[in-house]
Parts: sequence; C-alpha cells; structure tokens
Amino acid sequence: MPKVKVDGVEVEVPQGATVLQACELAGKEIPRFCYHERLTIAGNCRMCLVEVKPGPPKPQASCALPVAENQEIITNSLTVKKAREGVMEFLLINHPLDCPICDQGGECDLQDQAMAYGRGHNRFEENKRAVTDKYMGPVVKTIMTRCIHCTRCVRFAEEVAGVEEIGAINRGENMEITSYLEGAVTSELSGNVVDLCPVGALVSKPYSFEARPWELRKIPAIDVMDAVGSNIRIDARQREVMRALPRINEDVNEEWISDKTRHGVDGLLRRRLDRPWIRREGKLQPASWQEAFELIAERMRGARGDEVAAIAGDLQDLESIYAMQALLRSYGSALHECRQDGAKFGVSSPAAYRFNSTIAGIETAPAILLVGTNPRWEAPLVNTRIRKAVKAGARVFHIGREIDLTYPVTHLGTDLSLLGNLPAEVSDAFQGKENSAIVVGMGALVHEGAYEAARAAAATLGANFNLLHIAASRVGALDLGFVTEGGVDAIRAQAGALRALFLLGADETDLSAFADTFTVYVGTHGDAGVKVADVILPAAAYTEKQGTYVNLEGRVQLSEKAVDAPGEAREDWTILRALSDILGRTLPFDTLSQLRAAIAAEKRHLTVTGLTQFAPLAAPEGPAPSVSGEIVYPIDDFYLTNPIARSSPTLQRCSAEILHGQSFAEAAE
Repeated sequence: MPKVKVDGVEVEVPQGATVLQACELAGKEIPRFCYHERLTIAGNCRMCLVEVKPGPPKPQASCALPVAENQEIITNSLTVKKAREGVMEFLLINHPLDCPICDQGGECDLQDQAMAYGRGHNRFEENKRAVTDKYMGPVVKTIMTRCIHCTRCVRFAEEVAGVEEIGAINRGENMEITSYLEGAVTSELSGNVVDLCPVGALVSKPYSFEARPWELRKIPAIDVMDAVGSNIRIDARQREVMRALPRINEDVNEEWISDKTRHGVDGLLRRRLDRPWIRREGKLQPASWQEAFELIAERMRGARGDEVAAIAGDLQDLESIYAMQALLRSYGSALHECRQDGAKFGVSSPAAYRFNSTIAGIETAPAILLVGTNPRWEAPLVNTRIRKAVKAGARVFHIGREIDLTYPVTHLGTDLSLLGNLPAEVSDAFQGKENSAIVVGMGALVHEGAYEAARAAAATLGANFNLLHIAASRVGALDLGFVTEGGVDAIRAQAGALRALFLLGADETDLSAFADTFTVYVGTHGDAGVKVADVILPAAAYTEKQGTYVNLEGRVQLSEKAVDAPGEAREDWTILRALSDILGRTLPFDTLSQLRAAIAAEKRHLTVTGLTQFAPLAAPEGPAPSVSGEIVYPIDDFYLTNPIARSSPTLQRCSAEILHGQSFAEAAE
C-alpha cells in the first residue's frame, strides 16, 4: 500500500486509490462537482485541484490522478486557493442568479462551495447563456440554464440504472444535457438524478415549490413499497409528508431508492380512511369506534377455533401482525396467512424462504439463474446489484417471459419444466463457482412443485437458494409463523364456515369468495378490501407509526413515526388491543415496548436490529418433482402495486405515460 504525505501528514492508502481519496483518508475536505464515489471518474469540473509533488508546477485534478509512492499532496496552498477561486468564477459565468426561487436552495452544492471556495464576486460582464428546458418525464423537472455539465446524471443513467437515455449534445459552450429525443426517462430509478445533481438543473417535479429544507422535520424510516427495506428519510411539515429521500445503507440500498418509494408519498393523504364505517343494508355508513367494536363483538359471540381467520397485507409492520396473531390465538385459531398471491414454498426454517445470498452478497455471484422473476420491477435495488455482478463478469440465465433487465441475460425459455432439464451451458457456468445463486420469484411459486424443483436445481448447481419476495411484511410474518397449510386458498375453502374474517390491509388478493362472510377491514385506504368489508377500522400508514420491518434477506429494521394519522385513524396494534377488550379476550400488552417484549419472548431475533444468521438450508431429500407451467410475473404495473401507490397522482401519471404510452401536454412556464 503506497504511503503519501497530505499537508505534511503521512497516510497509507489502498493500491489504485486516487489523490482525492487519499486526501479524504487524511481528513481533508476536497470540493468537487463531477466526482461521485459510486460513478466512474469524469474529471471535467476541475474543482478538486491540489498541488502534487513530484509533478508539473501547477494544480492538478485530484479525482483523476492515481496515488504514487512518496507523493506529497498540498491542499491548502495559496496556489490551490486561487485556482479553485478561478474555477468557481468560470462555473458562475453562465449560472443564473435565481437562488431565491430554486428548489435546491439550502441544500445546493454549488451554493455551499461558492461560499467556501469562491471569490465572492465575478469579473465577467458578458450576457449569460440561456438553455431551453428539456422534458425528462413526470418526476424530473429541468432548468437547464443552471446546468454545469458535471455529467453525473449521464453516468448514473448508464452505469447504475442501465437505461442510456440521458446524454450530452453539441460541444463547448453549446453543450447541453438532454434525454433521448427529449422524451420521458423510462428508468424506475430516474428520481435519483435529482439527488445527484449538484445544482438546481434537475429537481423533483412533484416537490417543486412546495417547501424549503429548513422548514422540514427529518425522520428516519423504512420503505414498504417492496421487500428490499430501503432506508429512507421522511421530510415532513406539520402533518404532511412532503418527500422521501434515501439514507445511506451499504448493505441494503446504498444511497438509491426507486421512483415508487420516492414519489408514492403523495398518496398518503388521498383516499384515506379516517373514521370507522359499518355496512348497513348493503351500504357503508360512518360510525363511532364503539359502534364498530360492538358490532364485531356481536357477530363474533360464541366463535371459536378456525371460525375466525385473518389475511395480512403487504405493507404491515411486525407489531400489527403479531397483535393479529395473538388475537386469533386467543380463539384457538391458526387460520392466518400472509401470502396474498398464493405463493407456495417451505417455511420450515428462515433459510427456506430468505434471500440467502444477501442483497450486497449477490454482487459477488459469478453465475445467477433467475426463475420466474422480474427483479427490475419486483426489487429494483436488487437488480442494480445483479447488474454490478454482470459488470464484474457474472453470467445471468433467465426462465420466464423475455424482459429488459438492463444487462445481458441468456434466456432459457418460459416453462418451469426447464428446472428439471437445465441446458449444459448453465451447468458449465455454475460448475465449481462459489457464491453462485438461484433467485426464485413469486411468479414461479404459484405453481405446485415449483419450490421443490427450484431447491433441487440449486442443490444440483451448488448455488445459494434465494426467494425474491415483493411484500415488505412477508418475511417478518413468516418468521412469526403467520401462515396456514394450503395458504390463502385454505381460508377461501372455509369461507362458508367463518364467523369473522380480518383483513389486515389485505388488498392484493381475490376476495370474491368472502362476499357472504362477516369481514373486518383494518387498513389505510379505500381500496379493494373495503368493497367486501362489513366493518372498516381506519389504521395508520407506515409514516404514521413506529414499526419493525424485516426485509427479504431477514434484516430487522426500525422505522420511526413522522406524522400523525388523519382523523380518527389509529395504529393497527392499538386497534386490535382495544378490540380485544370488547371481545373479552384482552391481549397482554398495553404499550409498544410491552408488545415488542412479547415478540422477543417468542422470537428473540425479531427485536435485534440487523441480520441474524441461521443454519444454512439443507439439501432436499428424494427426487425432484416434475413441474411445468408458463410463468406470469406477479407485477404487471411497477407503479401501481399497493393502495398507497394507486392513490398517488404522480405514480398514476408515471404508469400512464411511461408504461402505457399516454401523452400529456405540458403548460408553458
């Protein structure tokens, strides 16, 4: 490892590091606009100038200069200071003076660095150039006169998102950044370019002119739009969530989030359930909590055993699922299910249904077989990891309908029978390779025997076995044992014998079988569940409560409360606790800490944040079952997968424009 001196302090740096990285290891702050640690080096803003000896007698761009043994780096000389002032002066030649109306005001890199490293005045008097704003779709607003050509957005689109739809045209002073033919960017990660932009050239269109950063409370939370468990920050003003931004977590989402995570928050206030409702003579009518509880108690009087059932939805926190399970247990019922999509897989141990390679670990897989999954829509931030693996040399094979995953894929076919007769090229690619992986999606697991066949294929190939879940609540519910032999079909089969069915935010399953069953819906939005409900109890959304979520790899994460729930809505577990009193089956916890203690007494690992390791999955016994059937992916519209997303005007427009080709007229600004 080379040793260098940075402002007289000797530091040891990794081989291949750049001078900028060496300076950061020495604790020095180096200004930059184009450099980003997750993107390739461009070296075109020149703000990171330092003096390097031995070398030419002039400042050099530290981001593009590799470290050499016995280099001496100077970051604070008068020469460096004047050079940075000159670069900043050039950057501001054409930059408009519109900080008072810019959405980046208060969190703008150009603003901050101009104050720290600029001259404070400009000697140029020529007219500033003006650039026509470009159209990039429903989530990214452009003010391209502000652009400083750092090309971060171009490199992100190409290298991380894998959708090469942003680039530069013309040369020199006429250079402009634009999307291809000025069309909407079709990546499901396009909103991240707003975070990357160091100026106000790319800003969030839905958030435009809504708030200033110093007005907002910033609360750490966990995303529930998929099963990845992306770490996010909720920015709220008074009782309204204004935006969601990513938090850095190298093991989960790095520093990216999907557009559904970022822009679904405007669905939190629309179509909300904010008071109890009771169905009288076929029509839903508003009611008080007491009336709703008394009706439930009357209809459930004398119920016991499997006469009471529950289906948990995709967005539920661990606490609400445990409370629901405890209430059913008080009746002696084990008729509860979290797999709304009817997926069939083993639940004998956590390794049987987890993403065992881990999200970060899939990057190192030398060979990957995807079975019945579209990770680009089901888990976009797992897809970016697989893309990294491909760039490192991994081969990816796919069974399912052909789709664009943003990286080269060898398509094997669409029928599950291929699991029992994999081509020789697959075996050769996996042969003797450690950390190789088979990733099975819910689209395959709705077929009987697909799980066992995939397990057998993983054992034959010597690969890690992974399930790619699409529901934020599912792995936590599976850890609690919130499942029934036969799945949701078993509950449908007993619909006629049920005295009561609880739908805990369940909106993604066929509920037609329960048309004549007394149904209690505990949820946040007026979606599919309310259409069959006899009693509706309004609940808090994920931003309105403290909750525990377990992601697809089994990582336990805590989410904080950002805002209060609207109207009379309450947290799910408190609703069930209050109801248990009326039912005469009082649950043994009164506070969130008591509830979590009860969970810890049964499942200790569910109250320990992070990833708890379990025994690896044993090889399957006996011959693999024969299985066949065409794969249908569980998500047919990336933007509209849950009640919050379907209530979001931004995501509705994304779906209409990006997926369905609908055109929208833009008003002149």
